[in-house]
Order: sequence, then structure tokens, then C-alpha cells
Amino acid sequence: MSCDVFLELLAREASAAEFEAPLLEARVAGADPGVLAALETTKLAALRVRSLLERRARREAELAALFDTASDLAGLRGLDAVLEAIVRRARRLLSADVSYMTLSDDERGDTCMRVTDGSVSAAFRALRIPFGSGLAGLVAQTGTPYASGDYFADQRFHHRNYIDTAVQEENLVAILGVPMRLGSRVIGVLFAANRTARPFVPEEVALLGSLAAHAAIAIDNARLLDETRATLEELSAANELIKARSAAVERAAQAHDRMTALVVRGGGVQDVAAVIIDVLGGALLALDAEGGRLAVVGSIGELSEAEIRDAAAASRALGRAVQRGDLWVASIAAGAEVLGTFVLRAPGAGELSGSDQRILERGALVTALLLLFRRSVAEAEERVRGELLDDLLTGRVTDVDALRARARPVGVDLDAPHVLVVVRHDGDRPRAGFWAASYASAAHGLVATRGDEIVLLLPGLDPGGAARRVARECGASLGMPATAGAAGPVRSPGEAAAAYQEAGRCADALLALGRTGDGAGAAELGFVGLLIGDGRDVESFLATALGPVIDYDERRGTKLVRTLEAYFEAGGSLSRAAERLHIHVNTVTQRLDRVGKLLGERWQSPAHALEIQLALRLYRLSVPGGPAGDR
Repeated sequence: MSCDVFLELLAREASAAEFEAPLLEARVAGADPGVLAALETTKLAALRVRSLLERRARREAELAALFDTASDLAGLRGLDAVLEAIVRRARRLLSADVSYMTLSDDERGDTCMRVTDGSVSAAFRALRIPFGSGLAGLVAQTGTPYASGDYFADQRFHHRNYIDTAVQEENLVAILGVPMRLGSRVIGVLFAANRTARPFVPEEVALLGSLAAHAAIAIDNARLLDETRATLEELSAANELIKARSAAVERAAQAHDRMTALVVRGGGVQDVAAVIIDVLGGALLALDAEGGRLAVVGSIGELSEAEIRDAAAASRALGRAVQRGDLWVASIAAGAEVLGTFVLRAPGAGELSGSDQRILERGALVTALLLLFRRSVAEAEERVRGELLDDLLTGRVTDVDALRARARPVGVDLDAPHVLVVVRHDGDRPRAGFWAASYASAAHGLVATRGDEIVLLLPGLDPGGAARRVARECGASLGMPATAGAAGPVRSPGEAAAAYQEAGRCADALLALGRTGDGAGAAELGFVGLLIGDGRDVESFLATALGPVIDYDERRGTKLVRTLEAYFEAGGSLSRAAERLHIHVNTVTQRLDRVGKLLGERWQSPAHALEIQLALRLYRLSVPGGPAGDR
């Protein structure tokens, strides 16, 4: 019987039991032991493949569910519908009998049932659990996932009669609960439970945790949407009132509608500022929390920084725009956090009606939401890119497939060639980190910040060109010089750590040479980097300057290295080199032609010749009995 039968079983997704049939048939048919052994080996291999395919299919289903959940959040139409979908997916993906969700009530000090799927007990669906009681109360209190294969036999939890009674009515035995977090605050718990004893593996805990994270986002988004909806309803009511009284009503309504549309379309601060000026007239300046410009529309003129700071503080304290001469200042804030300031130079005498003031204030509110959202996205992406690059540089993660899988969601192809750039600067670290994150994202690269050092892994084949671009653009962003050293190309994840060291030495060499604010690739410095850099990487220098010739001699048993030495010792004279080597001039010529093919046609140019001579001297000193012994 052929072993191909197992491939057919795999192709039609047969059950595990069916893989025993070919072996049984062969035994019945009296197959010899060798055939039986081959069938047994193939069967075991096929079962392993089947198990792997099942795991991958399950993982694909889990990822699809998470993407579906994210899609639901993006098209959020109702909080209840999204939470119910998450609970249903949790039940299906974990093959649970029941899944449910509780939300925390800090004022009452308990967590109450919010959504259930598969539940049959009315008492269970109405349950409220004090913090610290039972599995749910412990997860809500500590923010730590807990799983129990047999809840009633588990003494880790503070059992209460009414809680246990409700759980018994539902006939639950095995329970897994994970916290739903918003920052450091636990807002609820997501559960999966079975009516029979069973353990929960770490993969299931992680999957349920991902769904819990989506649920927390849905709740937070719903809160923000409710706030926005309330604001829009307030604006709508004001709009109706103004329509009835003056032409200013229509103008306010248009401004509100346009800013709302900007949020939907993904507009930026400049767009919001343009809408405000289009409606109110004058000129508008938007500043960030540090006083840097976010946007400007029109000519704002000279401003007193101290006066603007005082006005912004007053605006935050009063919760409204304040007037200073012909200037109106509105703080852009989210709660107690200051995100920036609007400075409006009003037209004419500088007076604004109450409705116009609210337009400016609403613009500040919309801008605050836009800045918060932009920062959240940037922080999440920066964290992913930074952690991935840190793992590449330190070599902590050796699973290349796992690294590739982590890189794909942020648009990075680790199989493509990259250059490693190290930037040294003395500028503002948060500003430098923000610039680096934006630059890496736009270039589909990775970034990590370490104090006054920025590390970038960027697609490309030209380290020197990348270093100069980065130095120029980073310096322009910081308003002070930034020095960049680069190495590469890096063609596999395993080469990143060595390239990082080389790029760092290149940046140090540029600083030592007084080339602050410049950028260069390690190969461009040649032996200068070897002499000045802290690393003194002789081996890398030899490999770059003379490696192909050394390798050729070692493989072929030739004496190209010795011929180069004699050639340079003879001052470039072929005849004198031949005399030193006791060979014919033609032989010297042939050997040097081979050297030219190995090192490139420009190997005799002054700069290259100097590096080659230094490499020859270093090689002679570093290899006992090497070329010097061939004389």
C-alpha cells in the first residue's frame, strides 16, 4: 500500500481516526514489517501536519474574529450591539457554554452583569458582585485575569452564598475572567465559562484578553460619542434658537456642521482653523502644549508670549474663551491635560458675539479630540515599532517568522533590504521622538528612541544617502544639529544588531571629526572610522577593504595578498615587485588583474590604495605566519 493515501486523507480533511485505516488494511493484507513501519511513520507525520493545520485554522478564525470586532467598532452604531457581538464571539471562539460581561460601579463598589450569551438563569443575569468576592469580584478588584477549572472547589476565591447560588443555577463549573481596562482603570470583566470542568490554556486567556480590550475601546468610544452627540445636540438647539433671532445662527450652524464633517473625514488642525477663520474672519494661530505652531491661517501679527500664556491659563480656569484686546484666546484641553491654545485676532474692533465665541470654543473642543486621537494612534504604532526594533537590535527574539508577523501590520517588510541609522542629538527628547515616529511611519520603517539617540531601520540600499536625509530633516525639526551614522544594507533580521553597532560607531566618528549635523554611511568613512570610532572594529575593516582577496587566497591557495604587499612596497612598480617575489612581470600583472576583479576597478585610486595598504599592515600584524611569512 502506498503512503500517498495519507496525503489524500489530509486533502479531504479526514478525522484523526481515519488515519488508522490504511495501517489496519496493510496488516490484514500481510504487508511486510518494512512497509508497516513506513506506513506508521507516514501516519504519524500526517497526523502532525493535520494538527498543525487545525491550529492554524483555529488561529485564523481567532484573528478573523478580532478583525471583525475591530470592524464593528469602526462602524459603531450602538454600544449594546457591539458588546453582544464580542460576548458571542468569545463564546464561539473558546467553545464555551456561556460567555458574559460585567461592568464596574465604583460608587457601589461592585461589578454588575451587563451582557450574557448562553445564559438561562434570570438570577445569574441580574447578578451584582462586590469587589473582591468570587472570581468576578477578584478580577474587577485586582485587574488580573483568573481562571478556574472547577470554581466551587477553588479556594482562592471568597465564595458568597447568593453568588454561588446564581452560578449553580446556571450550572457553571469552569470559569475564565479577564479585565477590561481603560489605562490603569478596570471598567469591567469579560468571562467564558463551561458547565463541565476544563482547564483554560494561555492562548485562550490571551484571546479573551484581546476581546476584552476591544470591549473596553467600544465602551470608551461610546462615551466619547455620547459626549460628542450631546455637544452636537446642544449646538443643534442653539442653532434653532439663533435661526429664529439673527443671521449669526446660520453662520454658527454652518461652522459646527463643517467641523463635524472634518472629524468624520479625518481632517486635521489646519482644516479646523480654516473653517473657523472662514466663518469668523480675522487670523488664527493654533499652538501646541509647548508653544510650537500647529496651524496658522492669516497674518496673526506680533504676539506677547507671556500675555498668551496668562490668557490661556484664564481660559482653562473659566472653561471658555477670554479676550485680550483684539485677541481671543481659547485653551485646547482634555480634562486637566493641556493640549494647546487657539489665538484668534478678530476682525474690526475685535469683538465677538456669544455665538461666535462658542464657535471658537467648539473648534478648540474638536481640535482636542483630533489631537487625542492622533496621539493615541501615534503612541500605539510607536510602541509596536519600538518594541520590534528593540528585539531586532538585542536579538532577544530568534523566531524570524514571529518577527515578520509582527512587522507586517505596521507596513514593514523584513525580507526587503534596509539601512540602519543611528542619530545623535541634544534636542528636546519628546519632540525628537515624535519626529522619529512620524518619519519611520511615513517611510514604512521602524524606530526606537534611547535617551539622546534615535535608531531607525529604513527600507533602502544607500546608508549614506539615508543618513544625510535623516540628519537634515531631524535637525530641521529640532531646530538644532542632528548627526546620523548609517550601516547596511541589512538583508535579514539577524543582521540588524551588527549594523546597529556599526552605525553607532559611524555616528561617533562623525562627532569626533567635528562633522556635527552631518550624516554618512559607515563604508564612506573607511579607515577613518576605524581610527576614530570607539569600537576599533578591525575585523570589519579588513573584511571591507581586503576581504575578497583574503578569501580568494584561502580558497585557491594563491598569493594575491603577498603580491599586493610587494606591489605597494615597490612603489607601484611591476618589475620591482616581480623581483621581490622572484616571479615574472606577467605573473604580477595577472595577479593584479585578479585583484582588480575582486576589489573593483578603482582599487588603485589614492583613497582606496591607502585603505588597502592599511588593511595589509593590519592583516600582517593580526595573522601570525600570514603574508609576512610568504616572503
